[in-house]
Amino acid sequence: MRSSSRRRSSVARHALAAVLAVSMAGVLANAAQAAERPVRAPQLPAGFSDKYVQTGDLRQHVVIGGHGPALLLVHGWPENWYAWRLVMPALAKNFRVIAVDQRGMGLSGKPRDGYDTRTLANDLVALMDALGIERAAVVGHDTGMLISYALAADHPDRVTRLVVAEAVLPGVAESPPLFLPTDATARFFHLMFNQLAVLNEQLVRGREDLFFRYEYDIFAAKKLPADVIRYYVDGFASSRKALSGSFGFYRALPATIAQNEQRKARRLTLPVLAIGGGASLGEGPAEAIRLAADNVQSVVIPGSGHWLAEEAPDQTLAALTAFLTS
Repeated sequence: MRSSSRRRSSVARHALAAVLAVSMAGVLANAAQAAERPVRAPQLPAGFSDKYVQTGDLRQHVVIGGHGPALLLVHGWPENWYAWRLVMPALAKNFRVIAVDQRGMGLSGKPRDGYDTRTLANDLVALMDALGIERAAVVGHDTGMLISYALAADHPDRVTRLVVAEAVLPGVAESPPLFLPTDATARFFHLMFNQLAVLNEQLVRGREDLFFRYEYDIFAAKKLPADVIRYYVDGFASSRKALSGSFGFYRALPATIAQNEQRKARRLTLPVLAIGGGASLGEGPAEAIRLAADNVQSVVIPGSGHWLAEEAPDQTLAALTAFLTS
C-alpha cells in the first residue's frame, strides 16, 4: 500500500512539473513574442503594398508600388521607409517605387553585425536580385546617402542615377573637428554617442521618447507631426533589438570610413543630384559628393530642415522628378 501510494505521489509530482514546465514555456514564448512585436506604419500610401523578402540571412521589409523603371528609396536615421510616404504616390506615376527598411531599422531584420556600408549596399543588391531588378535609380537620405553612395561605387552596373541628400561622406571628405561650436555640438553629438558599444542603449532604453524626439526636433525647421514621431519612437522602443539595431550603422562607421577611403579612388561617372535643406546642410551634400563624382547637380530647398521629404515634400518631389525623368 505504501509503495503504491509513493508511486502515485511520484507520478502526480512529475505530472505537475510537466504542466508547470509547459505553462512556463508558453509564458516565456508569449513574453518573447511580445518583446519582438513589430510596430507597423499607420497606413500605406494608396496603391502600395508591403512584403518581406528573404535575402540570405536577412529578412528585408519593403513597400512597393507603381509601374516603370525601378526607383529605390533608402531612408536615414532614425526613421524607416515611412519617411518617403508623402512623395511615393507621385513618384509611382513614373516609376516602380521600392522603399526599403535598411538592416536594423523598421521591420527589417536586426542582426548583431553587418552595418558597414559595403554590407548594407550588398543587402540592396540582394534585394534587387530577389525582386528581379537589374538596374535602378537610387535615392538616399542621411545614412541612406552613405549607403546609396556605396551601392553606386561598389556596383556601378546596378545604378542608373543617384540622388543623395542631407549628409556628408566620412572617409571621402575630411572628418569634422572633435570640438565644435555649441550649436553644432547640440545637433551632431549623436555621431559619437551612437557609436558607443553599451552605454548609449543603457541611457536611452526607457527614455526613447526623450532621446529620439530631441533628434527629430533639433534637425527640423518645420517640426514633424506628433503622431509621426510617436510611430517612429514606438518602433525603437518595441524591443532591445530595435534600439540596438538603430545604433548599428554608427558603430560600424570606422569600417565604413576605411571603405570610403578606397572608394573615392573610383570616381562616380553616373548622373548625381545632391539635395540639401536651406535651414540644414545647404550645399554640404553637393560639396561632399563632388569629391567622389564627376557629374553632380545641386538643389537647395529653401527653408527646409533635415527631413526634406517630410518638411518640404512638394519641393523634394519637384527636384526628384526633374532629375529622374530628364
